[in-house]
Amino acid sequence: MPSAGTATRRAVQLAALLTMLALSAAQLAAALAPHSALLICATAASLALDVYLQHCDPGLIAVLGKIRFDVMVRQLLRDILLLIGLLRLHGNGSLRDYAPVFLALALCYATHLACQTLAILVRRSRTLPFLTRNVDASGLGLSPAPPRLLARQHGRRLLRFAVPATAGLLATAGTGEGRWALAGVGLALALGAAGTAYLATWLLPGKRVAGERQALEWLDGWLAEYRPTVGMYFSGGTTSAYQANMWLSTLGALGGNPIVVLRERFMMQKIEATDLPVVCIPKVVHLMALEKSSLKAMLHPANSGKTSQVLRMPSIKHAFINHGESDKLSSCNPYAKAYDEVWVAGPAARERYRLADIGVEDKDVVEVGRPQLAPIRTAAPGAAARKPYVTVLYAPTWEGWDGNPGNTSVVLAGENIVRELLADPGVRLLYKPHPMTGSVDGRAARADARIQAMIRAANAERCGPRPGPAAAAELAHRTAELDRLTTAAFRESADEVERMLLQSTPPPGRAEAVEAATAAWEEAFWASLPEWEHQVVTDVRPALFSCFNRSDLLISDVSSVVSDFLVSEKPYAVANTSGMGEEEFRANYPTVSAATILTPDARGVARLLASVRDPALDALAGARQELKVQLLGPADPPSLVRFDAAVRALAAKADERRVRMEARASEIPAPRLASAAGASQPGG
Repeated sequence: MPSAGTATRRAVQLAALLTMLALSAAQLAAALAPHSALLICATAASLALDVYLQHCDPGLIAVLGKIRFDVMVRQLLRDILLLIGLLRLHGNGSLRDYAPVFLALALCYATHLACQTLAILVRRSRTLPFLTRNVDASGLGLSPAPPRLLARQHGRRLLRFAVPATAGLLATAGTGEGRWALAGVGLALALGAAGTAYLATWLLPGKRVAGERQALEWLDGWLAEYRPTVGMYFSGGTTSAYQANMWLSTLGALGGNPIVVLRERFMMQKIEATDLPVVCIPKVVHLMALEKSSLKAMLHPANSGKTSQVLRMPSIKHAFINHGESDKLSSCNPYAKAYDEVWVAGPAARERYRLADIGVEDKDVVEVGRPQLAPIRTAAPGAAARKPYVTVLYAPTWEGWDGNPGNTSVVLAGENIVRELLADPGVRLLYKPHPMTGSVDGRAARADARIQAMIRAANAERCGPRPGPAAAAELAHRTAELDRLTTAAFRESADEVERMLLQSTPPPGRAEAVEAATAAWEEAFWASLPEWEHQVVTDVRPALFSCFNRSDLLISDVSSVVSDFLVSEKPYAVANTSGMGEEEFRANYPTVSAATILTPDARGVARLLASVRDPALDALAGARQELKVQLLGPADPPSLVRFDAAVRALAAKADERRVRMEARASEIPAPRLASAAGASQPGG
């Protein structure tokens, strides 16, 4: 069942479509009658509605295009009906008086088609086989993009350039003087011709970027100069960028020359601010440039259909590092055996792979900890008892792809949990749902919407002191500073090539400046909020770890959120919506062994809150400390040290293979070597 917002949007679109058809019918009737006032009003209103829809409802415009009633057909229909009306009003049935107008109008359409052809050529010439960030790519002849109106918005261009022509024709319809029509159409023709000529300059050598062959040669040269040692490979959908972003700081702290390799063009701007070189290579045939480079190790935070395309490079060793560990089946996917090694946080994940028996050998599992958890602070004993409000973070995961009701608590338990928390006047709730909540199951989306409505209603019934204007001003200042450092400000017309030009080599010290600005922003953000007010956190900022540090208690599902939160050693609870009994639930999911288990009706929330307020009632503190080591490994040596050592060891394996292959090649006689090389080619 569509949501209320969707139903309203569809009703508005239907009304706009019916209005458009009614105006066309009115224009037709006015042209045949003829009736000058109706013709002028219907034509002007039809054009104005079309211009408005181009800007405000591109969805309806796309639907009209699918049924072959696109913008050019609509404008052509308007012009034909307007010309018919002119002939019947002032033409005395003869075309002779309006022949120059007809000719100029035909040339306007020809100019539009020529501009559209040039736009396609320009866009193709500016589509490089790869994209870069934080790389000086000036050797590719990068240049600013042409105006979007000329290069990409053919519908808006046609309508805007048609305004003078339509105005002139309408003036002639009202006065009977042909000079207005000729002047208006002439101006439209001049605008179209000038725009087309200007767009053509992007095909001249001064603005034309490198061709595919030249660009690929440049990429080979840059790889040879930069000499990358370790890379992070990522491919995913529009909402999955967080899986790569969580590893950026760790990758940046490694020795050698790290690099980020992406496969989807849109992902370039979804990767957060980083000083690391980022290269997007969409086509697998061009991806082979990596095999010829110095790259030795590739780290994979997620599985995707395109992962197999890089795994077939034997010169590179591959490790699966995952984007989070939990007891869910996705944390020991059989696909993991495709990698040379599987890196996990601690002994619990090693045991998980052993029990899953999916073909991952124990010798290929490497414990490296979770280096990106360093920002999470350990709780001070009894800290929650000294606060006026217990801050509870409810961070449920999403529904997953398999339809398992135990994946997320949002559908079956979310509202009950939130209702119990809101009923306690001494609780402040932070609600942070997974960014993919509702992407598969509409029930989760609707439950999430109801939960947010409950929180808004609860806030309306609360009152208390609010931070003064100075706090809001400080947050605005910190936001502007962080945006300046992390957000690339592109003009509206900027395309991929122009973004590459603007996102060149970062200035020295930017990574440290971003880290400091982020910390300052988080402090300002929390300081700007009343300590009694519940919060719904769905934006990228504040990050999950920042919510951890502000919380006294976590309520979540079986997910990596639980494992990460254990660093803080604070109490946590897990909702059991799996249908299992508590004993079976604990046996199947070791990460909940130190948790309070909540049933779908959320009974036990009051007792849970009491244990947070009184440390003497917290019987699971020791269990959390033990589980922390079991899940995340020892604190010494630090996780980043272990992770860096694992990278070096994996790179050494790549070196050892290269030495073996070179030794083997030196032992093979030349004729046999040539024969073996030929047989290794596709079809050989």
